[in-house]
Amino acid sequence: MTVTSRFPYLRQDFAASIVVFLVAVPLCVGVAVASGVPAELGLVTGIVGGLVTGSLPGSSLQVSGPAAGLTVLVFEAVSEFGVAALGVIVLAAGLLQLAMGFLRVGRWFRAISVAVVEGMLCGIGLVIIAGQIYAAAGLKAPETGIGKIVGLPRAFADALGSTEALTSLAIGAGTVAVIVLWKKLPKKVQAVPGALAAVLLATLTSLAFSLPVATVEVEGLLGVIQPPGSDALGALAGSAIWGTIIAFALIASAESLFSAAAVDRLHDGPRTQYDKEMIAQGAGNTVCGLLGALPMTAVIVRSSANVSAGAKTKASRVLHGVWLLLFAAALPSALALIPLPALAGILVHAGWKLIPFRQIAELWQSHKGEALILVVTAVSIVAVNMFEGVLIGLALAVIKTAWEASHLKTEVIDKGAGPIQVYLSGNATFLRLPKILDSLEALPQNRPIEVDLSGLHHLDHACRTALENWAQRHSAPDTEPVKVTTAQPVRATAP
Repeated sequence: MTVTSRFPYLRQDFAASIVVFLVAVPLCVGVAVASGVPAELGLVTGIVGGLVTGSLPGSSLQVSGPAAGLTVLVFEAVSEFGVAALGVIVLAAGLLQLAMGFLRVGRWFRAISVAVVEGMLCGIGLVIIAGQIYAAAGLKAPETGIGKIVGLPRAFADALGSTEALTSLAIGAGTVAVIVLWKKLPKKVQAVPGALAAVLLATLTSLAFSLPVATVEVEGLLGVIQPPGSDALGALAGSAIWGTIIAFALIASAESLFSAAAVDRLHDGPRTQYDKEMIAQGAGNTVCGLLGALPMTAVIVRSSANVSAGAKTKASRVLHGVWLLLFAAALPSALALIPLPALAGILVHAGWKLIPFRQIAELWQSHKGEALILVVTAVSIVAVNMFEGVLIGLALAVIKTAWEASHLKTEVIDKGAGPIQVYLSGNATFLRLPKILDSLEALPQNRPIEVDLSGLHHLDHACRTALENWAQRHSAPDTEPVKVTTAQPVRATAP
């Protein structure tokens, strides 16, 4: 059996793996630096995403690695618990993902409100952009999301008074410009990914003119791998770290599975098996945790590049992990030449792409409630933090759904003589109880009343009890008792 017959798509997958590798290198390094950890840890996560997650079943063409969407959460975790605790956080999150996958929870992530997910990405994008502008100028960023945004005018003012800051900012701005303009060049030129071209140009410019800009600090691949020690594992006894672990697991899972749904729309190959993809992501994060590396998710940028490059099987993503490993092992010193403002520019562009401008406009036109949830989720993430911001968004989505599900129509017919007829239709839940009671209590007590509940799809216990109590109170001794008609009779007569 020849290699071609055994691997019929080897040529297409090999070519696609090179493209994905070139896209992944600057993103892996940029996400790591922005997360406050050594650059090599980003490459370690990319390698695990290719070799471990890439080889497992789930989604055949999406590619996993360190993601800009988790940058804010990782930075907060490292700031609070330290780099040494990152491994145990990612390890526990990976094990939690494995448990969810084996319990077949993966499919339920498709039930999460799209407005909440888009709001999460929007909030993350805003914080990334604001934070990386400081990094591009070589300035220290405030710790909070709102502080980063409010402090931007002062940061620009400080940069204008410093030649080094202006030079660094120019490198960052130039990187963004190259990435944006690269898409307008001929297709043959675009064979080189825009982010990689931008980093190469920034590096060559910095070296050619000896520009005073900070570059990536290199420690070597083996030097940065730190398996969780006993002290880090002991932190699991505290309650504070578990909120971060749960946030890692839930947000990484949601981002990966929503990415899988998006990638499925880009190709005609096998569809994603959500529970198996959850297991694959959990396995990858478990290994990343054991190595002390960054958490991983499926990344839409790399995944779409993989599909666009003509990948046919998961071999392309496994091979991209091989190329990352060879690069990290053979050319680690090349990282030390990369200017930090160039990486900041890549993250600014990635953050901008996370903001769903088109979706916000479309939601506002058709579903204003969903648009409001999106905006509130994003603002909450900026103002508080990512985990609590997402919880606020989910709570709003549940409240909105419950309110809409309790849609109720009340119709009162009074012909002047005979009984007053009241028709209720829809869903009578406790959320609509004040409206129901207001309508009923406004009826005159000296007239017979007939309440028809046969049009209700649902009558909860709170409404049933309230109707019984109202009927008993309202039935005067010298009038006919309130008559209530329903498929399931309500005790409505006065004693």
